[in-house]
Amino acid sequence: MSQAAEIVAVCVGPGGIPKPQVETCAVTVEGLEGDGHRYESHGGPDRAVCLLALEVYEALREDGVACDEPGTFGENVLTRGLDDRELEAGDRLRFGEGPVVEIHDIRAPCLTLKSVDPRFPELLVGRSGWVCRVVEPGILRRGATIEHLPANA
Repeated sequence: MSQAAEIVAVCVGPGGIPKPQVETCAVTVEGLEGDGHRYESHGGPDRAVCLLALEVYEALREDGVACDEPGTFGENVLTRGLDDRELEAGDRLRFGEGPVVEIHDIRAPCLTLKSVDPRFPELLVGRSGWVCRVVEPGILRRGATIEHLPANA
């Protein structure tokens, strides 16, 4: 990473999109406390935390997508400075003094996102973020640093 990575927003909602921002949130192996999923396939231990980069928001705005508020795409953690090209399944991320997550897979964009822009999910393919398992529970905090722990290091 060329710059220090950080958490821009923590987002939790009852299910669906958008997910409202919170300052802090407890995270367990099942996900963020109080976070729900409209569809069972959207949650579970392998998809406990959903990450998306602020840089994706910026690129989508250039494509004409109205996405000013964190949580627009249903992500739990909006990051800044975490380069998707340097991440892969098995990598771990430590969020400040809080939880450690392990990247499970690329987030597959779903049809729910059509409510944001009719060009979705196709417009988000290749820049849709990651779903993660929780390795060490803890408290997520907006503004916390993100340490990348590569799988092959």
